[in-house]
Amino acid sequence: MKNTEITEEQRNTLGLYIKLMRATNMVTGRIHNHLKVDNLTVSQFAVLEALYHLGPLSQGELVEKILKSNANLTTVVDSLEKKQLVRRDRPESDRRRIVVHLTDAGESLIARVFPRHAEVVEKELAFLKSDEKNMLASILRRFKAEVQ
Repeated sequence: MKNTEITEEQRNTLGLYIKLMRATNMVTGRIHNHLKVDNLTVSQFAVLEALYHLGPLSQGELVEKILKSNANLTTVVDSLEKKQLVRRDRPESDRRRIVVHLTDAGESLIARVFPRHAEVVEKELAFLKSDEKNMLASILRRFKAEVQ
């Protein structure tokens, strides 16, 4: 289909989508660049951050929190376990369930990395005024409402 075969509304919406994806990719790359210092991937950071703020979680709960597939999460947790940043437990009450916990080393690392992350995010989005951040947050919440 050629560009001339779509409606003006479709053309505008496609342009908006491209701008949204470019902005997301650009800001994500710049924000997560600081994780290289601690040899962390974005997914590893996401798992550590979720456990830091929410406490021990099952792998299923982590999948929902960090928006990764179960297979991908297993790989991420495996790598964090090898680095001795997390440990897995199977509760006696439900041996099918695997709960992931931060180790002391994991908690120490994320306690050091997270404040830096918050500063980087704040700096990267500083060009937005407070009311613009609120407006954008409101618009983005509508995505979740529309999908459900």
